[in-house]
Amino acid sequence: MVDDEELARLFLREMLRAHPEVEIVAECANGFEAVKAIGEARPDLLFLDVQMPKLNGFEVLELMEPGPAVIFVTAYDQYAMQAFDAHAVDYLLKPFSAERFEVALDRARGRLGERRLPTELAHSARSPGQFPARLVVKDGTRVHIIPIEKLDYAEAQDDYVALHSGGKSYLKQQPIAALEESLDPARFVRIHRSAIVNLERLARIEPYGKESRIAILSDGVRLPVSRAGYARLLEAMGGSQGNRSTTL
Repeated sequence: MVDDEELARLFLREMLRAHPEVEIVAECANGFEAVKAIGEARPDLLFLDVQMPKLNGFEVLELMEPGPAVIFVTAYDQYAMQAFDAHAVDYLLKPFSAERFEVALDRARGRLGERRLPTELAHSARSPGQFPARLVVKDGTRVHIIPIEKLDYAEAQDDYVALHSGGKSYLKQQPIAALEESLDPARFVRIHRSAIVNLERLARIEPYGKESRIAILSDGVRLPVSRAGYARLLEAMGGSQGNRSTTL
């Protein structure tokens, strides 16, 4: 059970008293605690709030290992569509009745055993045109939060991406294509099959060999630019060239 309100967790405990077959393996008051507890306890079912301190419910989904069925429990109805897009079992809107709780629990029983990748859940939870304000990365028991404006560039590393921010690197298990889809194309451009760059960090593009180019970032980092990547850069810069002095 994950909810920053103790009374909400108490109410869930009372609802579950009628179900001795259900064992409560952990209670968490924020998203950080939830990610750690899910990894340790490996629950079958997760009761998850949406708006919480530190990490919200959808960010918890993104960081957890493939596993539990999810029932969202929240006082805010505006997240219902996102929750079902993320393949949640149910969406309990506070306050809810015992009868409504039983319906959700029955649905959960029918979904136990299904395993979906967390990146798939998190990506499907976003509406078209909606871009995250930050990226979350799990590193062992630690969770790093990268504000999107602080992301300098990203590099593909097999099934991972290395996120570079402020001179530090964070490895996230996510294909670079999935990261590209989640980022605002007006701010981030995939300049090469292995690299995405923040346009605000781009200083200039220089020739490199006969038919290739290289991107120079404001901190001196050099990244390859493919033909397709150069075309995407020109297109992206065309919409904002009046506010920039970057040399292409």
